[in-house]
Amino acid sequence: MDISAFFILLLIFAVLLAGISKGGFGSGASFICIPILALVIEPTQALGIMLPLLMVMDAVSLKLYWKKWDHNNAKVIILGGLLGVIIAIFFHRVASTNLIQILLGLISIGFVCFDVLKNSFILRISRMTFNKKIGVFIGISAGFTSFISHAGGPPVALFLLSQKMSKTLYQSTTVISFWAINIFKVVPYSFLGFFTWETIKIDILLAPIAIFGTIAGAHAHKVIPESLFFIFTYILLFLAGTKLLYDGILT
Repeated sequence: MDISAFFILLLIFAVLLAGISKGGFGSGASFICIPILALVIEPTQALGIMLPLLMVMDAVSLKLYWKKWDHNNAKVIILGGLLGVIIAIFFHRVASTNLIQILLGLISIGFVCFDVLKNSFILRISRMTFNKKIGVFIGISAGFTSFISHAGGPPVALFLLSQKMSKTLYQSTTVISFWAINIFKVVPYSFLGFFTWETIKIDILLAPIAIFGTIAGAHAHKVIPESLFFIFTYILLFLAGTKLLYDGILT
């Protein structure tokens, strides 16, 4: 890994964006750090660097939303998430770097399209009641995409928002669900070689940035329009996703 000044600045920028997203604007766009970093390093290295930092952000968020989540939804999403992580382990063992880049690109662009359609009311989420089987399936989808890109938010958002949850209940349920899913990823990431002494040293140095970003996000939520933050974030996600698709297909 070439640790240049540019790389460190890019990493700080990505971690700050992820922290602000988790702390103040929902955790969905926090995976922006992965497509950004995957432009300059191997996707597995980006995943290995960001998981401990995302877990630090989870710990800060968990304290803010402790025991405010929906227990039934959290249980089935976490169970499905474990199964999704297991499936993703076998997928990763046979996937090439190019395929991972293509998937990261598709997930990045797909996330932007999903959220734009949802927020513009073109994609209407019909109301439904809690369903255990659907919840497990959603958890599997979230666990799989979270393992390969730290981006399990969209399927969980569809499932929870269709139940017309309050903002706090929704945020709290996603916080506890992805806190657990991120824990599930630690052991397989270790055995697959995602963590190295280099990534650990980087994580130690950037842990304060992750905490600062998460707390700053909570304050930014009060003063920065949500639409402005997401427009900026989605432009970056779309550009990074397009570049990853190009690299994965043509290189």
